[in-house]
Amino acid sequence: MATTTRIPAAEITGPYGAVLKALCRKMIGTVPESLGVLWHQRQVLRFGLGTGRKAKKWKACDETLKAYAHLAVSSLVGCSFCLDYGYFEAHHAGLDLTKAREVPRWRRSDVFTPLERDVLEYAEAVSQTPPAVTDELSARLLGQLGPSALVELTAWVALVNQMTRMNVALGIESEGFAASCGLPPLAQREVASPA
Repeated sequence: MATTTRIPAAEITGPYGAVLKALCRKMIGTVPESLGVLWHQRQVLRFGLGTGRKAKKWKACDETLKAYAHLAVSSLVGCSFCLDYGYFEAHHAGLDLTKAREVPRWRRSDVFTPLERDVLEYAEAVSQTPPAVTDELSARLLGQLGPSALVELTAWVALVNQMTRMNVALGIESEGFAASCGLPPLAQREVASPA
């Protein structure tokens, strides 16, 4: 990790810990240090893992659109762990890495389709406090995706907000997943200038 987490990682022990570490090694090649932070409260850890596993079964919304939405939320909130891991997952899922890399600066990039731009705008709008979703943006997405996919996209963005905000609050940062694959660094987020 680039910095020390706000809560020191605990040693992951016992049968459940052994299973978790084995699954992590199988899925991503390593045991993230952040797992030790969440190990302090196993009910929260299990809830997060279970919710994520169940959400991956949702199939009404295109997985690529949800991956870009995840990166957009992670960039907006400033969760370097989620950006790194999302980019790593995009690589392993065979997504367009040029697009995945450009999500943090999507407004200035010319690689996204109009639908992808609407999804990225929606992900950021849902993530504002209070949410800044407009009727016009919702209507465009409803027309392009349909009601089931739009509900799923909204729930996905809300779930990603929960994960990213918890990571940032706990000081959980990037662990170099994308770099371990030799991926070029993500584009830097451009901060909107004041009006």
